[in-house]
Amino acid sequence: MTIDTQIANYYEKLVIDDLKGRLEADGKTENELADIACVALNQLPARYYRFSVDMAFYLSVQEQHGMETEVEKAVTHALAFVSGHHRDDE
Repeated sequence: MTIDTQIANYYEKLVIDDLKGRLEADGKTENELADIACVALNQLPARYYRFSVDMAFYLSVQEQHGMETEVEKAVTHALAFVSGHHRDDE
C-alpha cells in the first residue's frame, strides 16, 4: 500500500454525498460534476484522515453539523458558478 491510498480529505466525501442528493445535479455530465466538486472543495479547508472511523469518533455532533452546513453553502455556490461558466471542451 502506498501513501496516496492511505490518506483522504474528509470534505471530499461530504461534497460528493451532498451532490448526490441535489436535484440540481441531475443531468449534469461527469465533467460538470467534477468541476462542481473542485469549485466547492476549493472553498473548504482540508480535513485529512487515514481511517474513516477516526473521523466518526473524534468529531463532535456540533462540528459535524458545522461541516455539513459549510459543504451545503460551498456546493450551492459551485453549482451556480459552474452553470454560469460553460466550458468548450464538453
